[in-house]
This record gives sequence, C-alpha cells and structure tokens, in this order.
Amino acid sequence: MFVFVSIILVFVAYTISIKFVYYRYSQLWPHLRNKISTPSYTVGNASFCPTQVRSSALSRNSEDEKPPVTASETRALLVTAHPDDECMFFAPTVLKLVESHAALYLLCLSTGNYNNQGLQRKRELLDSCAVLGIPSNHVTIIDDKELPDDPAVQWSTALISSLILKHIRNYSISVVLTFDGRGVSGHVNHITIYKTLSLLRKYLSVLELPVSWLFPSDFCCLIGREEYKRAKRAMLCHRSQLLWFRRLYVLFSRYMIVNTFQAITVETKNVKIY
Repeated sequence: MFVFVSIILVFVAYTISIKFVYYRYSQLWPHLRNKISTPSYTVGNASFCPTQVRSSALSRNSEDEKPPVTASETRALLVTAHPDDECMFFAPTVLKLVESHAALYLLCLSTGNYNNQGLQRKRELLDSCAVLGIPSNHVTIIDDKELPDDPAVQWSTALISSLILKHIRNYSISVVLTFDGRGVSGHVNHITIYKTLSLLRKYLSVLELPVSWLFPSDFCCLIGREEYKRAKRAMLCHRSQLLWFRRLYVLFSRYMIVNTFQAITVETKNVKIY
C-alpha cells in the first residue's frame, strides 16, 4: 500500500511540475524570442528581399514568389544535414519561430542519397516544410559530391562554413541554429556541422521537460499537444524513412516536444549561433 501511494504521489508531483514548466515557458517565450531578434546587418531598404543562393536545390516556387523580408523581423537559419532532420530534431523550434512570424530559412546540406533516394527525399523535405510552415523558397537543399549522406565520410568544415556564411550575408541572418557537439544522434555528419560553428534524456518525451527546465540553456522552444500533432504530420511526410524505430522515435523522443540550445562564441558580434 505504501509503495502504491508513493507512486501516485510521485506521478501527481511530476504532472504538476510539467504543467508548471508549460506555464512558465508561456510567460518567458516573448523574452526568448526577443533574445534572437537582433538583426545581423543594417538594412537600408525597409522591404529588403535577399538574393536566393542555391546549389542544385529543389523548390516548388519560382524566385518571383519570394515573400518580402523586412529589416525589423527575426531572421533565423536552421542548418541540418539530411532531409527529415528538420522535424526529427528541430520541430519545436521551427513551429515556435513560424508561430512568431520569424523569417525562418532552412539549409539542408545533403539530399539524403545514402540509399539512392535523393530525389524522393528532396520532395519529402519540401512536403514536411509545408506542414511545418517553412515556405519552399526559404528551403535550400545542397547536392554536392563533397557532402555525401554517408556516416563514413568526414565533411569539409571549410565548405560548410562558406555555405553558411553565404546564407548569413544574403538573408541578413541574426541567429543560426544547428546540432550540438554530439550531433543529437551521434551521426558524424551532424557533428561536423556543430564543429563548423545523454541517451536517456533523449527518449523520455514529455517526461523530460522538468529536466530540461533545470538544466541551463540560452534558448528553448517547447510545444504543446496540437503543435506535436503537426510535428508528427511533418515526420510522416518522410515516407521513405518511416522504419519501425523512427515511429517509436516520434512517440518517445524529447526532440518532438522540446529543443534547448547553448550559444556558441563566434568571432563576430553580429550573429548569434546556437
């Protein structure tokens, strides 16, 4: 009986702590958003629209359909390694920034052609971005033989640096978001992106929220039930990747619910990198 009562009390306490985290986060989100809103470059034209730079990129829309970008809005660049990274690892961030009307750009550094599915995975990525709210003309997919989708190949940090810097300049980016030093999943391509700029926690899903709250971070994005459903729909767009273990990932991974970022010190005061 004592054990049963203890379990009930722990469950109630944990449920309350999760609700508290959501409540505090709803209060802190405006501050967090403003934290990344400083533009990296002074833009004289109030209706500035950057030049689109692509390397064998795939897009549904023509260049004439690009929405105007004003100098005062947040401009964020999400850098990923493969199609499906944007929703597997960064859906909470994407959804919160889109909800806040930030100008969000996605730079995907490969087509995901490891199993000769590159063309299909490009289209799946655009479908996923449509669900998440990223315009197709904000998506750049790199198809370069020096950046193959292959965990056995070490990507060139010099090449990645040049691609990222080109995007920062062309889109007047104020914040760059990407993987941590472990590449989230340990994939060598993910880790290389971090160099350019705990397993248990990974699979606790919503139960991990109090842990994320207690650990210090510079930027955090947390989503609720409806946004989670949208993130799940985005992941389902990647039909070629829906193996059984990825379906379990969608159910249990913390990255479908919360993203936490640490700022990286860079040699410029104009761009924040997380």
